[in-house]
Amino acid sequence: MKDLSMHILDIVENSVKAGATEVVVDLNHHDDALDMTIRDNGCGMDSETVKKVFDSYFTSRTTRKVGLGLPFLKMNAEQTGGTVRVESEPGKGTVVTATFVITHIDCVPQGDIAATLALLITGHPDINFRIRVTKTTGSFEISSEEIKEVLDDVPVSHPKVNVFIRNMLKEEI
Repeated sequence: MKDLSMHILDIVENSVKAGATEVVVDLNHHDDALDMTIRDNGCGMDSETVKKVFDSYFTSRTTRKVGLGLPFLKMNAEQTGGTVRVESEPGKGTVVTATFVITHIDCVPQGDIAATLALLITGHPDINFRIRVTKTTGSFEISSEEIKEVLDDVPVSHPKVNVFIRNMLKEEI
Protein backbone atom coordinates (compact mmCIF):
# COMPACT_ATOMS: atom_id res chain seq x y z
CA MET A 1 0.00 0.00 0.00
CA LYS A 2 1.39 3.34 -0.96
CA ASP A 3 -0.21 5.35 1.85
CA LEU A 4 -2.09 5.05 5.14
CA SER A 5 -5.45 5.96 3.58
CA MET A 6 -5.22 2.85 1.39
CA HIS A 7 -4.69 0.73 4.51
CA ILE A 8 -7.86 2.25 5.99
CA LEU A 9 -9.76 1.51 2.78
CA ASP A 10 -8.53 -2.09 2.71
CA ILE A 11 -9.38 -2.84 6.33
CA VAL A 12 -12.80 -1.20 6.18
CA GLU A 13 -13.67 -3.03 2.96
CA ASN A 14 -12.77 -6.26 4.77
CA SER A 15 -15.16 -5.19 7.53
CA VAL A 16 -17.90 -4.65 4.97
CA LYS A 17 -17.29 -8.08 3.44
CA ALA A 18 -17.46 -9.55 6.97
CA GLY A 19 -21.02 -8.26 7.33
CA ALA A 20 -20.34 -5.28 9.58
CA THR A 21 -23.20 -2.84 10.15
CA GLU A 22 -21.04 -0.51 12.24
CA VAL A 23 -17.44 0.53 11.67
CA VAL A 24 -15.48 2.87 13.95
CA VAL A 25 -12.30 4.53 12.69
CA ASP A 26 -10.15 6.13 15.41
CA LEU A 27 -7.16 8.25 14.43
CA ASN A 28 -5.16 9.30 17.47
CA HIS A 29 -2.25 11.66 16.77
CA HIS A 30 0.16 11.95 19.68
CA ASP A 31 3.78 12.97 19.97
CA ASP A 32 5.27 11.76 16.69
CA ALA A 33 2.94 8.78 16.27
CA LEU A 34 -0.43 7.94 14.81
CA ASP A 35 -2.53 5.19 16.36
CA MET A 36 -5.05 3.97 13.81
CA THR A 37 -7.81 1.70 15.13
CA ILE A 38 -10.59 0.21 13.02
CA ARG A 39 -13.31 -1.63 14.91
CA ASP A 40 -16.26 -3.46 13.37
CA ASN A 41 -19.18 -5.63 14.42
CA GLY A 42 -18.76 -8.08 11.54
CA CYS A 43 -18.66 -11.87 11.76
CA GLY A 44 -15.26 -11.90 13.50
CA MET A 45 -12.59 -14.59 13.37
CA ASP A 46 -11.62 -17.48 15.59
CA SER A 47 -8.22 -17.51 17.32
CA GLU A 48 -6.70 -19.87 14.73
CA THR A 49 -7.63 -17.51 11.90
CA VAL A 50 -6.29 -14.48 13.79
CA LYS A 51 -2.92 -16.26 14.11
CA LYS A 52 -2.74 -16.53 10.30
CA VAL A 53 -3.82 -13.02 9.24
CA PHE A 54 -0.26 -11.73 8.80
CA ASP A 55 0.71 -14.65 6.53
CA SER A 56 0.59 -13.34 2.96
CA TYR A 57 -0.34 -16.80 1.69
CA PHE A 58 -3.45 -16.93 3.85
CA THR A 59 -6.81 -15.53 2.82
CA SER A 60 -10.39 -16.46 3.50
CA ARG A 61 -11.33 -15.41 -0.02
CA THR A 62 -11.92 -18.01 -2.68
CA THR A 63 -11.16 -15.67 -5.60
CA ARG A 64 -7.41 -15.53 -4.98
CA LYS A 65 -4.72 -17.37 -3.06
CA VAL A 66 -3.00 -14.50 -1.26
CA GLY A 67 -4.05 -11.85 1.23
CA LEU A 68 -1.65 -8.93 1.36
CA GLY A 69 -3.57 -6.17 3.19
CA LEU A 70 -2.66 -6.99 6.79
CA PRO A 71 0.88 -8.22 5.99
CA PHE A 72 1.58 -4.89 4.21
CA LEU A 73 0.02 -2.95 7.10
CA LYS A 74 2.27 -4.81 9.55
CA MET A 75 5.36 -4.25 7.40
CA ASN A 76 4.64 -0.53 6.97
CA ALA A 77 3.99 -0.01 10.69
CA GLU A 78 6.99 -2.03 11.87
CA GLN A 79 9.41 -0.32 9.50
CA THR A 80 8.66 2.90 11.41
CA GLY A 81 9.12 1.27 14.81
CA GLY A 82 5.36 0.84 15.20
CA THR A 83 3.16 -2.19 15.77
CA VAL A 84 -0.02 -3.88 14.57
CA ARG A 85 -2.48 -5.87 16.65
CA VAL A 86 -5.58 -7.77 15.57
CA GLU A 87 -8.24 -8.84 18.06
CA SER A 88 -11.32 -10.74 16.98
CA GLU A 89 -14.04 -13.00 18.24
CA PRO A 90 -16.58 -14.92 16.17
CA GLY A 91 -19.94 -13.16 16.17
CA LYS A 92 -18.55 -10.05 17.86
CA GLY A 93 -16.31 -8.41 15.26
CA THR A 94 -12.71 -7.41 14.78
CA VAL A 95 -10.40 -4.65 15.98
CA VAL A 96 -7.26 -3.76 14.02
CA THR A 97 -4.86 -1.33 15.70
CA ALA A 98 -1.74 -0.02 14.00
CA THR A 99 0.78 2.46 15.34
CA PHE A 100 3.00 4.41 12.96
CA VAL A 101 5.88 6.66 13.95
CA ILE A 102 4.95 9.32 11.40
CA THR A 103 8.24 11.22 11.69
CA HIS A 104 10.23 8.11 10.79
CA ILE A 105 11.91 8.35 7.40
CA ASP A 106 10.36 5.04 6.31
CA CYS A 107 6.76 5.98 7.16
CA VAL A 108 4.50 5.86 4.13
CA PRO A 109 2.61 9.11 3.44
CA GLN A 110 -0.79 9.55 5.08
CA GLY A 111 -2.51 10.05 1.72
CA ASP A 112 -5.94 11.63 1.43
CA ILE A 113 -7.54 10.07 4.50
CA ALA A 114 -10.46 12.53 4.40
CA ALA A 115 -11.35 11.55 0.82
CA THR A 116 -11.03 7.85 1.64
CA LEU A 117 -13.33 8.13 4.67
CA ALA A 118 -15.84 10.21 2.69
CA LEU A 119 -15.83 7.57 -0.06
CA LEU A 120 -16.43 4.80 2.46
CA ILE A 121 -19.32 6.66 4.13
CA THR A 122 -21.05 7.58 0.87
CA GLY A 123 -20.25 4.26 -0.81
CA HIS A 124 -21.76 2.18 2.00
CA PRO A 125 -24.89 4.10 3.05
CA ASP A 126 -26.30 1.16 5.04
CA ILE A 127 -23.31 1.01 7.38
CA ASN A 128 -23.02 3.30 10.37
CA PHE A 129 -19.56 4.81 10.36
CA ARG A 130 -18.13 6.67 13.31
CA ILE A 131 -14.99 8.67 12.70
CA ARG A 132 -13.00 9.95 15.67
CA VAL A 133 -9.89 12.09 15.33
CA THR A 134 -7.79 13.06 18.34
CA LYS A 135 -4.91 15.52 18.22
CA THR A 136 -3.07 17.51 20.84
CA THR A 137 -5.21 20.49 19.79
CA GLY A 138 -8.50 18.70 20.44
CA SER A 139 -10.77 16.00 19.16
CA PHE A 140 -13.50 15.57 16.57
CA GLU A 141 -16.18 12.92 16.11
CA ILE A 142 -18.85 12.39 13.48
CA SER A 143 -21.09 9.51 12.53
CA SER A 144 -22.90 8.69 9.33
CA GLU A 145 -26.13 8.60 11.37
CA GLU A 146 -25.59 12.26 12.33
CA ILE A 147 -24.85 13.13 8.72
CA LYS A 148 -28.05 11.41 7.56
CA GLU A 149 -30.11 13.33 10.14
CA VAL A 150 -28.77 16.65 8.86
CA LEU A 151 -29.31 15.67 5.22
CA ASP A 152 -32.96 14.81 5.82
CA ASP A 153 -34.16 13.56 2.40
CA VAL A 154 -30.86 13.84 0.53
CA PRO A 155 -29.23 10.40 0.16
CA VAL A 156 -25.81 10.05 1.77
CA SER A 157 -24.62 8.54 -1.52
CA HIS A 158 -25.18 11.84 -3.40
CA PRO A 159 -21.92 13.12 -4.96
CA LYS A 160 -22.27 16.56 -3.33
CA VAL A 161 -22.55 14.87 0.06
CA ASN A 162 -19.22 13.16 -0.63
CA VAL A 163 -17.60 16.54 -1.29
CA PHE A 164 -19.18 18.00 1.87
CA ILE A 165 -17.97 15.12 4.07
CA ARG A 166 -14.50 15.15 2.51
CA ASN A 167 -14.11 18.90 3.10
CA MET A 168 -15.39 18.63 6.67
CA LEU A 169 -12.98 15.79 7.49
CA LYS A 170 -10.06 17.48 5.72
CA GLU A 171 -10.26 20.33 8.22
CA GLU A 172 -10.07 17.89 11.14
CA ILE A 173 -7.54 15.35 9.87
